[in-house]
Amino acid sequence: MLIPFEQMPENARLWIYQAERKLKREELRFVEENTKAFLNQWQAHGQDLKASFSIEYDQFLIISVDESFSQASGCSIDASVHLIKALENELEVSFMTTSQVAFLQDDQINLYAFNQLRSHVEEKAITPNTLVFDNTVQNVAQFRSGWLKESSKTWVKRYFK
Repeated sequence: MLIPFEQMPENARLWIYQAERKLKREELRFVEENTKAFLNQWQAHGQDLKASFSIEYDQFLIISVDESFSQASGCSIDASVHLIKALENELEVSFMTTSQVAFLQDDQINLYAFNQLRSHVEEKAITPNTLVFDNTVQNVAQFRSGWLKESSKTWVKRYFK
């Protein structure tokens, strides 16, 4: 059961899928249509899931489920991963890349490889004030308050010593 993302409760569970590049307009429409169709029929053990999604910065797909309505099961989570894989196959873009960290710089998303963060800090491409996307947030409240943070207030701070 699809509901607007703005109506998801603060404790709703969520997953953030970061595309390896900004999506084009027609790709965004494809993601939106397929995600809506999936969430409208998404179930766990025969029970509808109250779910929502948001596409942010044309590069992040956020899927959320209100587990106070129905709990997501392992099988239902696997089904959502199948959706992501289908999107990847159709669009030829990865949404599951975990080796890159996304930063917001001059109103654009820059992806830096984990193993190159130290050198980007040394070159001042990343500063303590550079905004980083924390894709490890686990619920809507964390997403709304802390998905985008200054690097000095995240695990990235270890590179500023």
